[in-house]
This record gives sequence, structure tokens and C-alpha cells, in this order.
Amino acid sequence: MAAPDACPCGRGDYARCCGPLHAGAAAVDAEALMRSRYSAYALADAKYLLATWHAGTRPPALDFAQDPPLRWLGLDVKRHVADGDRATVAFVARFRQGGGRAGRLCETSRFVREDGLWYYVDGDVSGD
Repeated sequence: MAAPDACPCGRGDYARCCGPLHAGAAAVDAEALMRSRYSAYALADAKYLLATWHAGTRPPALDFAQDPPLRWLGLDVKRHVADGDRATVAFVARFRQGGGRAGRLCETSRFVREDGLWYYVDGDVSGD
């Protein structure tokens, strides 16, 4: 997979934004991890997504094969609240599947920090 110039999460250059996290750098906070996970979804990077998913809730595998394919269009972080080694991040992610109309995924995600690393635990999802 070729690295994009612009970061899918919308925060500038991929090489300075989510690229280092995808290459193994630790996220500084839950919002940075969430943004990098959004970018990983946009880039279909299942290996990164599974590595940053908490072992207690992580699925055995991810499958990006969809017909028609799903394309992520943008991310809007609404809120990031940290409380020690726990955090929540509320966001809206826009997507389009095939030639259909654009949709929105609204999620409040829960994160935990263990041994200095942030992990996605789960989230409350809604969409339209």
C-alpha cells in the first residue's frame, strides 16, 4: 500500500501525522490513536487496527472486502476527554459505499492506556 501525501484523518501531511504511528510510534493520547485508527481504516490497514485494539475486545480478524467498496471521506473529532489511563473520543466519520449517497458514522469510543500504550476498547455507534 502506498502512503498518501495528505493524512486521511485531515490533520495535514501523512508522514508527520498518522504515518509514524502506523510505523510503530506510540500515540501521545487517545485522540491521536483514534485518528490513526481512522486513517488505518481508510488505508485498509488491518494489521495496525488489530494491534491497537485491546486484547479483551479485539476480533480475531478484520475483512475489508465489501461489494461495493467503502470509501472514507473525512473525520470530525467532536470531543476528547481523558481521565488518567482511560479516555473517550466522540467523532463523526463520513463515508460513501459504491455510488450511493454519503453516510455518517457517529461514535463515542472508549480507550485505555496500558504499559504506556493507548488501545481502543469499544464504542457506542450510530449512523445515518
